[in-house]
Amino acid sequence: MLHIVNKSPAERNALESCLRVAQDGGAILLIEDAVYAATRGNAAENHLRDAMSRFKVYALAPDLEARGMHERVMEGVTTVDYGGFVDLVAQHKNCQSWL
Repeated sequence: MLHIVNKSPAERNALESCLRVAQDGGAILLIEDAVYAATRGNAAENHLRDAMSRFKVYALAPDLEARGMHERVMEGVTTVDYGGFVDLVAQHKNCQSWL
């Protein structure tokens, strides 16, 4: 399953809920303000690093760039463009948006 998170971990608990409920082996795509979770030094960094042993983690590159965070991406997070976003949706049988 592809889990799509769009809220900043500092603003909402969407990422925390996703990590708590999602079953191992899926993928997490961080978009919009959720891309802050993919950066070094943020409050959710340790949670996301722990989750990387269970999930493949992606962040939408245009959203990172729009927020000036594209050079602070944590090691292990794969950045994708809009085409990559579409590919991820097509590769996964189910998608869950965490609002």
